[in-house]
Amino acid sequence: MSDNTHVIPLERLNHAIRLLVRGFGSSEGEVEAVASNLIDANLTGHDSHGIGMLPRYAAAFLEGGLKPNTHVKVQLDAGAMLRLDGDAGFGQVIGHEAMALGIERAKAHGSCIVALGNSHHLGRIGAWAEQAAAAGLVSMHFVNVISRAIVAPHGGADARFGTNPFCAGVPMTGRDPVILDFATSVIAQGKTRVAMNKGELVAPECLLDNTGRPTCEPRYTVVPPFGALLPFGGALGGHKGSGLAFMCELLGGALAAGATQRSDESSKKRVLNGMFSVLVDPDALTDRAAFEAEALAFTDWVKASPVREGFDDVLIAGEPERARRAQRTAQGVPVDATTWREITEAAASLGVDPAEVNRAAGLGG
Repeated sequence: MSDNTHVIPLERLNHAIRLLVRGFGSSEGEVEAVASNLIDANLTGHDSHGIGMLPRYAAAFLEGGLKPNTHVKVQLDAGAMLRLDGDAGFGQVIGHEAMALGIERAKAHGSCIVALGNSHHLGRIGAWAEQAAAAGLVSMHFVNVISRAIVAPHGGADARFGTNPFCAGVPMTGRDPVILDFATSVIAQGKTRVAMNKGELVAPECLLDNTGRPTCEPRYTVVPPFGALLPFGGALGGHKGSGLAFMCELLGGALAAGATQRSDESSKKRVLNGMFSVLVDPDALTDRAAFEAEALAFTDWVKASPVREGFDDVLIAGEPERARRAQRTAQGVPVDATTWREITEAAASLGVDPAEVNRAAGLGG
């Protein structure tokens, strides 16, 4: 581990981050929801969606783009279809409440479509698929991002999309669920922020600079002049990532939220998400035992593939996150020094003593 990286024990990190989140004026329930969701993203190895987002949240709050203590609002209740508005509330609260409503309806009707708009950053979308899977439901989620455009369309030289994540979850009784969760860009935008803070380059064929030329410098998606991430798939398959990002914009944006990413939002710190979710109760559709037996048989067949040179294992979606969660829960959460400094500066901007946050994290005064 680099000398410029703090490794913070989970219990201390929980304490420190809750101190900071109280600076938003949040209720204790909201403090718990926001802190636990962000820390869980770090635990799963998705530092891009973890506590490093707090400086952005603080800036959004201070400019009026994030509203603490806000709850999801029902705009349309059609039984198995819900249209919801997040009113720019914390996505960690809005997302959980939206999924709870959808789960209740899917249990009653066999399925539910949840159209959620105007939520502040929903964080790691896999958390919402995990919530549905814990209730025994299959789910799919298409998400758009209203912020500064950051991803170029296939063949394009500047940014026109957000990172527009797609997620799906499948529960299996007695086994961990399969959770597929990915940005439709080659890498998540937050990963470039993490790389820049660590002083690292990103891999080739991930980024364009502000002139549309390939670059490995992460700064082009963090500070101006801005470039763009590329859609996943590379030169030959980039139309796939670009196409799925487009569908996330149409479904999570135009249909669910009534808003798409098509303006210059570079001056605003808030990040708004729309999410189009489909929740299905397997019990209402088929014989769950037969479905799960077939799914498990297929999973075992896939994992029995001989491991190719250069790889350690054949992994199923969700397994890397669970392995990293176990490791970091036991050993602590690594946070690079630049990110931690930004976090303590965010605390100060919210009226929280940075020294107190540092002491809570075990990093002295």
